[in-house]
Amino acid sequence: MRNFFRILFLPITAPLDFITKYFKAILFLTILFFIIASMEDDKNSISSSENLAKVYLRGAILDAGGFLEELKKADSDNIKGVLVIVDSPGGLVAPSLEIALALKEIRSRKKVVVYSSGTMASGSYYASIWSDKIISNPGSMIGSIGVIFQGINAEKLVEKIGVEPQIVKAGKYKEMGAIYREWSEIEREEIVRVVNSQYKMFVKDVAEARGLNVENSHIFADGRVFVASEAKEVGLIDRVGNIRVAENELKVLSGVEKPIWLEESKFDKYMKRILSEATTEIISNLFFSKIY
Repeated sequence: MRNFFRILFLPITAPLDFITKYFKAILFLTILFFIIASMEDDKNSISSSENLAKVYLRGAILDAGGFLEELKKADSDNIKGVLVIVDSPGGLVAPSLEIALALKEIRSRKKVVVYSSGTMASGSYYASIWSDKIISNPGSMIGSIGVIFQGINAEKLVEKIGVEPQIVKAGKYKEMGAIYREWSEIEREEIVRVVNSQYKMFVKDVAEARGLNVENSHIFADGRVFVASEAKEVGLIDRVGNIRVAENELKVLSGVEKPIWLEESKFDKYMKRILSEATTEIISNLFFSKIY
């Protein structure tokens, strides 16, 4: 019984435990971040010599805002190309698509190369498809093209502890995905419809962006994860190489002879890595019903 309530309230207690444990460190780093960030802004504001930019897509994609802000900084006349460095297992549908459309739009004005530094799967692959070239680290994991709607059936557990849900709803699908009972057949059919609809959109966009045949989607879009060499064989990426290969590819495509890179400061990278790890720690205890 005690374990049940611990698990039941874990989405609440886990973030609180994390904040309590690391409060002083978070407060210190936050203050330090704003001090150094203001200094970085002053330094960057007087520099206009950068001609290529690096932006980073890291961790689970739950919100597109941070990435889009970084991309906006790279969208200036003097920046001739953008290198997007990806290490992400994917994430939610909407922000992944938001990033994909943003890269497609900026590609109409300048060259865009994506480099997979570790993992580029599901939503993060979707986000990357409209680039001019996709280059991958030899050890990177690519693909996992598919959609999943997941949940649990805690009906027996609810009955065992004597909990009886009380629901007032309007709309026959409004309770769809409930965890305290088995899904009805009509609910399951609706979930299948939604998942298939999103999957068709995903496959169609990948095929269009990568010049692949939708009829062969069973080869490249059945949810499998490919190592980099395999991903190249099925057409999901263009080249296998390291970060220098990706940098040189962008240099050639954009026609820049002497690249001067606009990128995050070391401090920004560190802070974002800390926040990404903290977010991953928290969301690992939360329930998301629909993700790539």
